[in-house]
Amino acid sequence: MSFQRDVGGEKFKNYKDYSYCLTGKLDLNLSVRMQVAPNSLEWKPNRPHLDANTVPYSAERRSPYPDLYVTCQVLAGDQPLTVVLKTSYKPMSTKFAWNEWISLPIKYRDLPLNAQLVFTVWDAASPRKVVAVGGSTLRLFGPFNIILTGPQKLRMWPDCEADGSENTKTPSDTGERDEMDRFEKLLKKQDRGDIPRTEWLDNLAYRQIEQIHKKHAAQSDKMLLNIDLPRFDFPVIFDEHEYEPKSHSSNSFAGSSATFVPSFPGISTGSSIFTVEDPEIARENPVEAKHRRLVRSHRNGPLDRELKPNPKIRDELAQILRYPPSHSLTAEEKNLLWKFRFYLTRDKRALTKFLKSVVWSDPIEAKQAVDLLPAWVDVDVDDALELLGSSFENREVRSYAVTQLRSANDDDLLLFLLQLVQGLKFEHIDNNFGEPNLVAFLIERALKNPILGNYFHWYLMIECEDVTVSKMYGKVSFQYMKAMTESGIQRRESLRRQGELIEMLARLSKDVKLMRDSRPKKIEKLREFISDPKNGLISFKPLALPLDPRIEITGIIPDQTSIFKSNLLPLLLTFSCSDGSQYQAIFKSGDDLRQDQLVIQLIMLMDDLLRKENLDLKLMPYKVLATGADHGMVQFVQSQPVASVLAENSQNLHVYWRKYHLDERSVDTYGIQPEVMDAYVKSCAGYCVIMYLLGVGDRHLDNLLLSPNGNLFHVDFGFILGRDPKPFPAPMKITKEMVEAMGGFNSVHYQNFKSYCFTAYNILRKSANLILNLFGLMVDANIPDIKAEPDKAVWKVEERFQLNLTDDEAIKFFQNLINESVSALIPQIADTIHGWAQHFRK
Repeated sequence: MSFQRDVGGEKFKNYKDYSYCLTGKLDLNLSVRMQVAPNSLEWKPNRPHLDANTVPYSAERRSPYPDLYVTCQVLAGDQPLTVVLKTSYKPMSTKFAWNEWISLPIKYRDLPLNAQLVFTVWDAASPRKVVAVGGSTLRLFGPFNIILTGPQKLRMWPDCEADGSENTKTPSDTGERDEMDRFEKLLKKQDRGDIPRTEWLDNLAYRQIEQIHKKHAAQSDKMLLNIDLPRFDFPVIFDEHEYEPKSHSSNSFAGSSATFVPSFPGISTGSSIFTVEDPEIARENPVEAKHRRLVRSHRNGPLDRELKPNPKIRDELAQILRYPPSHSLTAEEKNLLWKFRFYLTRDKRALTKFLKSVVWSDPIEAKQAVDLLPAWVDVDVDDALELLGSSFENREVRSYAVTQLRSANDDDLLLFLLQLVQGLKFEHIDNNFGEPNLVAFLIERALKNPILGNYFHWYLMIECEDVTVSKMYGKVSFQYMKAMTESGIQRRESLRRQGELIEMLARLSKDVKLMRDSRPKKIEKLREFISDPKNGLISFKPLALPLDPRIEITGIIPDQTSIFKSNLLPLLLTFSCSDGSQYQAIFKSGDDLRQDQLVIQLIMLMDDLLRKENLDLKLMPYKVLATGADHGMVQFVQSQPVASVLAENSQNLHVYWRKYHLDERSVDTYGIQPEVMDAYVKSCAGYCVIMYLLGVGDRHLDNLLLSPNGNLFHVDFGFILGRDPKPFPAPMKITKEMVEAMGGFNSVHYQNFKSYCFTAYNILRKSANLILNLFGLMVDANIPDIKAEPDKAVWKVEERFQLNLTDDEAIKFFQNLINESVSALIPQIADTIHGWAQHFRK
């Protein structure tokens, strides 16, 4: 047993060197003994509970003493902690004495602070009748949370059982004190060694105390029970168990750990309230589990095969199938899906809901579910993506999802390749890549399509930098490179050269930041470095550009290279292409572009979804590629911030467009070519809807860019999912100046703008499951605003889709968002302040 030592304070001034032990260190069962002398039970037998015609059981044995036994139990908070134990049978002849130890099935370390021992004395009045003689309740912890030890005298409350409630009606100590109590207190002190022993004097005192005790017992009508509790070398103080925090998991509840300090009266220890994990919260009710196994028994299979729901149940099933992916099913809904599983095989939307109703820990049930997969109608891509998330670990289910993905063409696969690479984290990858799993599928498609393979490589590379998953992604990358040695040596060499180019640009960008020269001088030195043939940047063998592998570059043009004014000093690079054209890109160092990469990927996906519904909103999303955790490339698009355009053109966008696309005959478009106004109105509507759905924040007129052709687009996605550094942001960025560029609130162009918004919103709501599943696969990615609250990321996006509304209700909802955004005052003030800040920064 280990002990802790502490110097006694004011509360323990009686102890010069105060040593103690904590209950958490005591791996011993609680035990109690009925004392043998003078009597365990001090009581004058009086048996009014017996009828006149009843012959006491003890009388049959010709004994004046009744047959008594004692029961004992531990309770806390009105709840029993142990079973009831009782003393063994012992005939009473001269006195009530048991001299018996009772070991209770609970350890000291498991005792709560409010633990109580309850004792009840029973009289065996007849072979089939027992009557309570008296009961008493003893609190195990005394002052300063120290557990009671040694002899204890309990007051018994006659003719009743012991009451183990918190506010007990049978307390062992009522606070009454007499002369005998004072003697007993002194005897305990002597027993502890606090009073020195003098044998001749002690013998005299003992005889005198014994006489006083006999006289006191003869006069008293109280019933007293004498017990003995184990003694220890040191005081034993209550100790709360410290719970370690659990790591986050979607299927478990984690409690926070806290250190508990025993609360001594008069000593402030701070708050003792904390949260702990319930170790049984994840366990299922055994009764419900038995019921489920009976309901889902394989014997019911032939019967369930022919079941068809009635109209009411069909409506209930339809409602369940409309639930979004994040919705949790109730036990009743799960049983309903299981019961009609054969009927649901004709509905592709039902598969993911059915698989969520399966208890995969039950091997029989899991086998029935897997055997049903081949009979199910082919599911859509969004449902296949959901099956590759963290909620589904069964290998057969994941293989089925991969089989369904094979029907997707390369263009569609490229739209959600980023999420598929994240889905590898849930594959439980081993050294066997031969089976039809996600790894084998991605490698196969990456080998067939160089564009797909290029992005697959860079998505793997950035994950290899994460120490928690680097080993797993390293295996996948090695397998991919190994596959290219058999067919694709040139592509492997191209990827190696891309890595060297990115590494050189990263070093160059860092060197530029370390220069203490002015920005023009830095640009001059940058161009000199690129112009030097020894550095291999001005000209090299044709190489696929990592940012866009459709472009084949042959070098960097020094004279068209520059450095932006931003704090991170990003590089503007102009690449010469093998077809004689030029391609401009921005290389950023010191910035994590993975969040921007995700947003741009989702913009491309939503643009594709809108185009498939014949709605082209001229979104023109640029390309972003994170090549490392702190660097990446961004496509450069010729444009100007809306704030600069307004400042340089008398706060009027029409003046700006007339410089490039003047058409005096176009009265309806204010002297501007109609296609320019059309591109502006449509792109405004598209970005308003998408930025709202993604919860993009920090929107101001400097990160809204405008091209000469009228296309408006957003940049800088450092805040998403509703986060915003400014207070009270508007739902979307649409200002009065932007509306005036459409011709004002009463113009036909503004009405068209709203119409495009409503149509786009309802189209994207129909594909909400796909977008939510993509976000679900990104929960464990190192995306800052997702990583902040991973359990709420999908919910935040789902909330913005308003899936509970009809299409007409959704239109009214979005109309209110537009009105709120246009009339918002605080964002206008924020734009003004931001504009002045940018002016003084220059």
